[in-house]
Amino acid sequence: MTGPDRLPVADARRTWAWLRLELRARWIGGTLAALVGVVGAAASVVPAYALGTLVDRVRENAPVSAIIPIAVVIVAAAVVGGAATGAATYLIGRVCGHMLADLRERTVARALTLPVTTLERAGKGDLLSRVSTDAASIGKAATSVVPTMISAFLLGVLSIAAMAGMDWRLGLAGAVAVPLYVAALRWYLPRAAPKYAAERRAVAGNSQLLVENMQGARTVHAYRLEQRRLRDIGDASHQVHDISVSVFTLFTRFVGRVNRAEFFGLAAILVVGFLLVRSGAATVGQSAAAAVLFHRLFNPIGMLLFTFDELQAAAASLARLVGVVDLAPDPGDGPDRPGGGLAARGDGPGRPGGGLAARGGDPDRPGGDLDRSGDGASGPGGAGLELSGVRFGYDGGPEVLHGVSISLPAGARVALVGSTGAGKSTLAAIAAGILRPGGGTVSVGGVALPPDRLRAHVAIITQEVHVFAGPLVEDLRLARQGASPGEIASALSAVGALDWATALPDGLDTVVGEGGHELTTAQAQQLALARLILVDPAIAILDEATAEAGSLGARTLEESAAAATRGRTTLIVAHRLTQAAAADRVVVLEHGRIVEQGRHQELVAAGGRYAQLWRAWEARTPTSSSR
Repeated sequence: MTGPDRLPVADARRTWAWLRLELRARWIGGTLAALVGVVGAAASVVPAYALGTLVDRVRENAPVSAIIPIAVVIVAAAVVGGAATGAATYLIGRVCGHMLADLRERTVARALTLPVTTLERAGKGDLLSRVSTDAASIGKAATSVVPTMISAFLLGVLSIAAMAGMDWRLGLAGAVAVPLYVAALRWYLPRAAPKYAAERRAVAGNSQLLVENMQGARTVHAYRLEQRRLRDIGDASHQVHDISVSVFTLFTRFVGRVNRAEFFGLAAILVVGFLLVRSGAATVGQSAAAAVLFHRLFNPIGMLLFTFDELQAAAASLARLVGVVDLAPDPGDGPDRPGGGLAARGDGPGRPGGGLAARGGDPDRPGGDLDRSGDGASGPGGAGLELSGVRFGYDGGPEVLHGVSISLPAGARVALVGSTGAGKSTLAAIAAGILRPGGGTVSVGGVALPPDRLRAHVAIITQEVHVFAGPLVEDLRLARQGASPGEIASALSAVGALDWATALPDGLDTVVGEGGHELTTAQAQQLALARLILVDPAIAILDEATAEAGSLGARTLEESAAAATRGRTTLIVAHRLTQAAAADRVVVLEHGRIVEQGRHQELVAAGGRYAQLWRAWEARTPTSSSR
């Protein structure tokens, strides 16, 4: 993964190999489309033959009635040709559309299983541009460019064959243009491919800037960075514009070479036809038919060559999608690894975020009951969590966790506190199976588990909750497919969200998320906590899950979180120290090492690092003691 493309891009050989495999898997549909295309192209050649015959009949002073069969042939050929060409376009577009749909699904599926560190290093803009802009470019090529190119190619081949059928010298004259067309392509393609790849990279970089600034809008405003960030976006947009102009300039020069090929080809046919007619080797009608056939190729061949412009863009986009699909699995990837809805924020460059990430043994209940037969756990509250000698560093960099060991007995609530950058969220992500530790183990019920199996027993909620677009009830059913209305209502009631949820305009059927009813930060967090109840994991991790609610909503959310995690083994990354005060044990993390642990009152009395944090908390929130 080098250069401007942070996610890999497949090379030409690999891209073509993927394409061949996909076509081989759909050979029936592809063969049928090709056969129907040949029929359409053949029917398009017939009217030119008929026109040549008509010219010769006129020269022979044939009766007017001789026109009738020729007209019938022309009309029949037009009907058959139009129907066959339309059918071929549909069939080709259908095959290509299915290929694109599979590729898009495989790209998104692979993206959802990428390690958090890979996503953070690559940037969301690069990935978003691949599944949006690149997929759209391929979709346009699949539905319009490819059918047009195949139709034009078949028509060109059959037209040259038809000229040769009238007289081989006419066919040879028509073929004079072929090497000129090829020379034009050989000049154009090597120059165009790098420019299109550069354009795709520039678009991805521009998208990344837009995403970063949209997500960090508050920070941009807080530090008055608006003009600076706008200049950065403007520079990136200008880069895209400059590359696009250079691509168009190159294409214009290519058009000139194509026009020269057309001129020489038509001139050759006219000269050869004149000489053949004068020598009596061919009729005027045959020469006219050959000229008409070649002239009719101007548009199809022009479209064939000019659509290489779009085909190049689509090929560059295809290589970017195949590059994602071909990404080697992370050692921690398992067949059931979820996407989890991750985002970047917090202690380290790979801090996870974005709501609830969990997975369970039951396919209809992600993150549901533990596999009691294999891991020695016995359901919610019956499994302890232990991290032993955990070490971790991002992308081969310096360690941010240095042999951390924490033990959470079954049903215990342990708070993890420390200053910003201490490694709290990194440790939480390792405990949840999102990150693979560089050393040490994570055990559930006394059994050390790899990340893919660990995620079956642990659910994590962070401060960045994503509300999916759609009815509220379906958003909740993402946690448990087929959850009954009673189960959903019970989960909402447990976290104190049932009243506001039923008061929405359409109750639980109200469309929320993008384009729908906008939930407050506190409501979105309660929604995530209700999902947690529906997921029903044995172990829950709350990574500053009440941090964004503000003072007014914090107490309500803390009560909701307590209800959602009641009876479960719970690790809390505490942004508000009132959460730590209510926990069974507090673990203080600083610079990737545990410096203290014990009960709240014990640590306050000890006068160590936790006592300093608590005094700072009380000074900042003088009413905290009353809470």
